[in-house]
Amino acid sequence: MLIYKQYHTVLTIAGSDSSGGAGIQADIKTITATGSYAASVITALTAQNTQGVSAIYAIAPQFIAEQLDAVFNDIAFNAIKIGMLHKPEVIDIVTAKILQWRVKNIILDPVMIAKGGSKLITDDAIKTLQEKLIPRVDLITPNLNEAEVLADCTINSYDAMQDTAQKLAEKFKINVLIKGGHFQDQLSADCLFQYQEKTFLWFKVKRIETINTHGTGCTFSSAIASYLAQGNNLAQAIHKAKHYITQAIQQGSKYQLGKGINPVYHRPSRLQKFINASLRKL
Repeated sequence: MLIYKQYHTVLTIAGSDSSGGAGIQADIKTITATGSYAASVITALTAQNTQGVSAIYAIAPQFIAEQLDAVFNDIAFNAIKIGMLHKPEVIDIVTAKILQWRVKNIILDPVMIAKGGSKLITDDAIKTLQEKLIPRVDLITPNLNEAEVLADCTINSYDAMQDTAQKLAEKFKINVLIKGGHFQDQLSADCLFQYQEKTFLWFKVKRIETINTHGTGCTFSSAIASYLAQGNNLAQAIHKAKHYITQAIQQGSKYQLGKGINPVYHRPSRLQKFINASLRKL
């Protein structure tokens, strides 16, 4: 009798980036590169390149629901990554479906603003996100600007990052990872507050000087989901994902794709060797 192997499965629920550097495209590349199987549900189409977003085409909420039912009815997912949900009705549908299908290991990257400055989500959607979806996930991964919006505060120091991470975790009763990449510092430092353990963990690497950072948020959160799907605990998954995104940025800094903010390199050749070496130091 033939015994089949099982994939480590990750579903990404997000918008499409026609340039391939962020959104669904970056998620699938990342999940595959880190050793898991990627399925996808598309919430919106964007006309986008390295210079910015010129248009967003909404997918009908009913069709989003049909996509979700189709994959959940057939595939058992080890982790879920959620990205751009640009309208309240889309957030309502996604929230209802993750509750209906009782999914686990849900990572939400609360995408609000593109690298080029284009707004990707309405004000009503931000409110709905906070009231309905965020309390239902396991981890959110806002950058500094997104964390400031969610917490209605200003973050201008590492201490403020810690305070905001704890504030959001206590408010929503979830784990919170605030990414510090927007700080003008020698380090790229991210702060995790674990809600159940009431503990902080910092993930710090030397900053790489490059403008090729399109898709870093999508890539990082997808890598976390992928490593969670493989059985790592949250701290281990973030540690591995941090090294993955660091290598992706490092190698992406050597390439030019378009005329604007170029993407990271999603298949860094030194990935596994680098991760194994770093884990031996723990």
